[in-house]
Amino acid sequence: MSWQSIYQSRVCTPDEAVRAVQSGNRIFLTGNVSVPKTVLAALVRRAPELTNVEICQALTVGPADYVAPAMEGHLRVNTMFISANVRKAVQEGRADFTPVLLSEFPLLFKNGNLPLDVAMIHVSPPDEHGFCSLGVEVGLTKSAAESARIIIAEVNEQMPRTLGDSFIHVSRLHHIIPVNYPISELLMAEEGDPVIIEKIAGCIADLIPDGATMQMGIGAIPDAVLKYLFHKKDLGIHTELFAEGVIDLVEAGVLTNARKSIHTGKIVAGFILGTQRLYNWVDDNPLIELHRTEYVNDPFVIAQNDRMVAINSAIEVDLTGQVCADSIGPKLYSGVGGQLDFIYGASRSKGGVPIIAMPSTSVLRDGTVLSKITPMLKQGAGVVTTRNHVRFVVTEFGVAELYSKTIRQRAQALINIAHPDFRDELTRQAKALNYL
Repeated sequence: MSWQSIYQSRVCTPDEAVRAVQSGNRIFLTGNVSVPKTVLAALVRRAPELTNVEICQALTVGPADYVAPAMEGHLRVNTMFISANVRKAVQEGRADFTPVLLSEFPLLFKNGNLPLDVAMIHVSPPDEHGFCSLGVEVGLTKSAAESARIIIAEVNEQMPRTLGDSFIHVSRLHHIIPVNYPISELLMAEEGDPVIIEKIAGCIADLIPDGATMQMGIGAIPDAVLKYLFHKKDLGIHTELFAEGVIDLVEAGVLTNARKSIHTGKIVAGFILGTQRLYNWVDDNPLIELHRTEYVNDPFVIAQNDRMVAINSAIEVDLTGQVCADSIGPKLYSGVGGQLDFIYGASRSKGGVPIIAMPSTSVLRDGTVLSKITPMLKQGAGVVTTRNHVRFVVTEFGVAELYSKTIRQRAQALINIAHPDFRDELTRQAKALNYL
């Protein structure tokens, strides 16, 4: 039977497709900006007929009706990264959180720790050989889809065809829903003073050597750094995700990938977050390869790139260098993501530059200003990057290089880049802790 005949025989409506989901099933939901909207909406409609269906996911962008209180007992999310749309449900105990390194997320399914009944994915139309591309979300989806008994796929005419380890044949798709809607857009922005963000970006740019291979984490700071790199030469990208700022660097001849140690000449990533301009640019673009996250985020793969630069953020950093990036005290907020994967990988790279970057302060809803450099992490806070892994911490007041430094030296270096309004108190508490 031709692939065209297979394809046509499996076309169905979203409501017909989700009839494959049964009570007690475990579902993988592809995420980021690739959430399959029509299938997910159909699952919500079917939910009252189901009990104890688990939805495994990482970050998802868009509405989350599937974690509404009315879904209790029917659908329950188990997320490995807490995105804004499920955060309240996790904090209220209506959804679960499983801590896991992003490099190991797909292995939970691939190795049978979390056996999958159904994978709900989102792909491009098939090519002349019957292969669909997983488009803007390959890294977390490829292995999960291969591990599921049943695959439900939205085939979207507007999904870009990305290259690399990104393809799945139509014969692997059990239920096919043709759709035609724009891929969700996500701007790299976060709350914060843009002047402060620009100062931080400038400090980071000074640490990036010519010929560096870069990982750009999510958020306004990594994206802002790109604007300060136009005087650099032969930069490259090996990252879990990238946004549209890379386009301008490629067009300016700065981002050539020519000095990468592996995948020379290629931008390598797991997924893409951005705007329609980015989606148009990556479509069938041989410069870009998307690969499985267990490969892209493997610290020992990352470390093979000389001059590997990793840029990640934090909620708070204590005076010994412990980095909290996934909780506010005991309140779960996000997840480890790829931070430790890339911080460790960059630290093992020849000439590597692992960076934790953050504004020096945070502002609460009531206007209270807090220092993000603290004597100790809040009670119950999660340590994402340990004091043994951290190397550079950057705020708008400069760079603290902590590697090979004593606790006394670390405390002083971090106090020096804290907001001036907090330095005296930090010094007093550091002395009380016998750090100074």
